[in-house]
Amino acid sequence: MGKKKLTKGNYLFIGSMLFGMFFGAGNLIFPIHLGQLAGSHWLPAAIGFLITGTLLPLLAVIAISITRSNGIYDLAKPIGKKYATIFMILLCATLGPLFATPRTATTPFQIAFGQQLSASQTPWALSIYSLIFFTITWAFARKPGEIVNSIGKLLNPLFLILLAIIFGFAFFEPMGHAGSQTATAAYQHASFLNGFLQGYNTMDAIAGLLFGIAIVTVIRHFGLTNPTAIAKATAKSGLISISLEALIYLILIYIGATSLTYFKLSADGGIAFSQIAMHFMGIPGQIILAIMATLTCLTTAIGLSTSFSEALHSRFPKISYAKWNAFTCLLSFLIANLGLDQIIAWSLPMLMFVYPLAITLIALSILSPLFKRARIVYIMTTILTLIPAFLDGIASAPAIISTSGWAKALLQLDNYLPFASYGMDWVLPALIGFILGLAIYGCQALTSHSHKMMPESN
Repeated sequence: MGKKKLTKGNYLFIGSMLFGMFFGAGNLIFPIHLGQLAGSHWLPAAIGFLITGTLLPLLAVIAISITRSNGIYDLAKPIGKKYATIFMILLCATLGPLFATPRTATTPFQIAFGQQLSASQTPWALSIYSLIFFTITWAFARKPGEIVNSIGKLLNPLFLILLAIIFGFAFFEPMGHAGSQTATAAYQHASFLNGFLQGYNTMDAIAGLLFGIAIVTVIRHFGLTNPTAIAKATAKSGLISISLEALIYLILIYIGATSLTYFKLSADGGIAFSQIAMHFMGIPGQIILAIMATLTCLTTAIGLSTSFSEALHSRFPKISYAKWNAFTCLLSFLIANLGLDQIIAWSLPMLMFVYPLAITLIALSILSPLFKRARIVYIMTTILTLIPAFLDGIASAPAIISTSGWAKALLQLDNYLPFASYGMDWVLPALIGFILGLAIYGCQALTSHSHKMMPESN
């Protein structure tokens, strides 16, 4: 049984599950917008985006399999139980009613109506749309079942077919040449790092940490029990998911860059996506795209609401699943009415704060066999990551926060940290914390070993 091997069909099935977990219509707006921002520098920006948008989510699932964790709480518990609880709540809230779930309504709304409605019409139209959207989400999430899964299995392939048609038009009738498009100022000098940070917006690494246990459970059902074997199976299956996602993202980034031939830089990727669909397929194509984006985002919203409610109900069982579900949908509805641009603007500081912590946790978990999951390594790395990550969150917040007196005073610390201007000032402190943690762990191990040897020497 220890030598159990997966078939090609098993790998394909797991790979499709990973793809279904990480790919969603809501994520399509970010690579298109990235292409417009990067212009002729689209390729290095794309490489950065693919690292955080496709590779990191796969590593999150591998981290769960290596550590035999049952989820994000178990994964973060070596740092401390209170920290693990707070971190789990932050990630759940980010993927739940604060940002990701409201975005599932505002993204298809922007694709469908972003160009058609005036500024005065948009608020009430969004209110009606999001009310209907989250009422349906609440109803289905009360008793999630096979019907939602079946709809998702049907819609995702159809949506991919529609994307393939747009890609075909873009290939045979390109809008222009990406190499001749002007990049925005930020992307002229640091396109890779900016692309890396744009990948945070997919929130897929967080999704991998929160929901990766579902993939690991499926692999265990196929007969694999050894953590290393499960990690290898996840990695092999993930190549299928990563390859397809990377191809889709690359093409979208390229199309976004070429779209500058006809369109100005859009406020967000939803408007750009709508403009591109209109350019290639006219009004019928745009209508079909809007309907399918709504339905696919609806299935995503149901899944997110269900997962958020189940995760918090399991941690706080005194509050029923039904109440968590109602709370999620109500808060998501209220936040959705801020609009897509505001949701993205306010989600950025949270992502700039939690993503460095998530990245270091994933790395520590994968490397944990080297130091026997010693707490000191986790703690030192996390402490030295926490402060610069918090500063990055403040620096990327809307002006009402980032330009306040207390924020400016705190951000003076960034003058002493390398890569602060790129939002990567956490990297060096994290490495220092990791090295210090390893050194302390090594000293403790040597001391423990010498104490064990002392009776023998006597």
